[in-house]
Formats: sequence, structure tokens, C-alpha cells
Amino acid sequence: MEAVAHAKYKRISPKKARIVALLIKGMNVPEALYVLQFTPKKSARILYKLVHSAAANALNKYGEQEIQEEDLFIKEIRVNEGPMMKRNQPRARGRSFLIRKRMSHITIIVETKK
Repeated sequence: MEAVAHAKYKRISPKKARIVALLIKGMNVPEALYVLQFTPKKSARILYKLVHSAAANALNKYGEQEIQEEDLFIKEIRVNEGPMMKRNQPRARGRSFLIRKRMSHITIIVETKK
């Protein structure tokens, strides 16, 4: 039994979000939430909400009688690139420098251990 949670168009670079995502991949949900709570990265706050949402989706989907939050583990985390906002920064001698403000699409799949 698995449940999914998505977060789209999050204003964080996928490269930075993958660092924290690989940290919690394969953990059970309470342990992952504990680790994310004390990780000092911007992506940790985003992933905390997403893991919490995926666990709530699983409990709502299958009922609290069948599964507990301790039975769930993170099966898969995907951090894909979203669209890029492109901005120009003025440089010397009339030139411009392109600034890419990247976005991420994050998907978390939680599953029971059984």
C-alpha cells in the first residue's frame, strides 16, 4: 500500500533539494521527519511538509486501523527540474549576465513495510 504527495513549482534549485532528499530516502516516516526537523537547509522545510503530507495521505487512504505512521517508509523521492525564471543583471561595458532562478517539482512515495 503506497501513497504519493507532490510539490510543484518550489523555488529551490533541484541540485540543492536532492542533497536533503538523498539523506532521508529509505527511512521510515517518523525518523525522516525527525532528521528533517533538525537539518539546517531550506529544502528540509519543504521536504518536511511533503513527507508529513504523504503520510497523512496514506493514513487517510487506508485508514488508521490498517496502518500506523511507524509502518510507513519512504520508498522513492524524485526531485525534477521545473521551469526557470530568467533575469538579466547589468555588467560592465553595456553587457548583461543571465541569472537563472530554478524551480523544482518534488514527488514522494511512501509505502508500508509489509
